[in-house]
Order: sequence, then structure tokens, then C-alpha cells
Amino acid sequence: MHLIPTQEEVVNVLRETGALRDGHFEHPTGLHSNEYLQVPLALRYSAQQRMLSVGLSRKLRANPEIRAIASELSLVVPMTGGLPVAYGVCEAMRAKQVYWSEREHDSESWHFRQYLEPLRGEPVVLVDDILRTGTKIADLKKLLESYGAIVLGLAVVIYQPTPQTYDFGGLPLYYLAKLEANYAVDAAHCEWCRRGVPLEKVWL
Repeated sequence: MHLIPTQEEVVNVLRETGALRDGHFEHPTGLHSNEYLQVPLALRYSAQQRMLSVGLSRKLRANPEIRAIASELSLVVPMTGGLPVAYGVCEAMRAKQVYWSEREHDSESWHFRQYLEPLRGEPVVLVDDILRTGTKIADLKKLLESYGAIVLGLAVVIYQPTPQTYDFGGLPLYYLAKLEANYAVDAAHCEWCRRGVPLEKVWL
């Protein structure tokens, strides 16, 4: 295993843990794909969680600006799914802290816990296990910036862009592996539907 795991090594871990699956899947957005990834299935194993988190921390440390302020850096997660990654990165980098946004219902605005308020000028990196559409991460970025925090980058284990992926402009993006599944916008345009491949609906 390399100090920063290669694309092949990361994909092997995902397949061995059942996190990466081939088939015919319908996502909550209505997109159909030939591949489905649920990174937490890999993160449930401590050895794999550590390997992926440490590898991602080394990607961040390669940026001299981030490396120079590691002890002052906050790692912020949209909801709680990316927390195992964020805590692993925080420990490896000896960063300052980890916290996350949350909401109880889709109609509710994202917010931080009571008594937790980002500071004006606070340097932060957005962290998650995967970036697909990026809508939650984009909302988190806007929330942090409304407090005056300075978002320095976005770090994810897997970058799996879709036709609906949010454009983060010039924000630096750090990832260990990029997966490019094939997508269809709906059942009417889906080749796997036409071929009669059994469909499985997935939650996330």
C-alpha cells in the first residue's frame, strides 16, 4: 500500500467491503446508473477507515497553505455521514476540531448545534465521504460563509460526479479516487431498463 493509496487500491477496498456494486440502480434524484457506491460500508472497518482518512490527510498536507495552519484548521461535515473520515483526517493532521451541520427535515434550513457558532475568519475545509451532486456540501459552504468562515477546500474520499454535480468554481478539491459511473436521466432514457436488467432503488 502506498503512502497515499492509488485509485486502484481504493477501488479494491471498496469492492472487497461491498461498498462498490455493479448492476442497475435508481437514485433518489431519479437518475439511473450501472454502479452504486456507499462509502460507509468500507468505513465500518477501522483499518480501512484509517487508511482512507490518512491518505486524504496527506493530500491536504501537500498544500503548503493548509499544512502551515493545520493546528488552527476546522474540518466541517454536512450531516454526519462523513464524520469517520473527518475525525480520521483531523487526527492525522492534528487539526483543531471537527463539527457538522444538520437538519431534521428536508424543508428545514441547515444549521449548527446550539452553542456552536463558526468564527469570523475561521479557516475550514469541507469534508465528506463522497461528492456526487454536491448540493449538501454547497449548502454547508454557504452556511459557513454566512458566519464569515473562510473555506479553503473540499476533501472527499471519492469523487463521483453526475450530470447534476454542483460547480464549486475555483475551490480546491482533494480526493483519493474518481469514479465515473454511466448515468441515464430517467427510465425512459435508460439502456439498462430497455435491456430488462433488474432495477434496485437506493436511498443515497
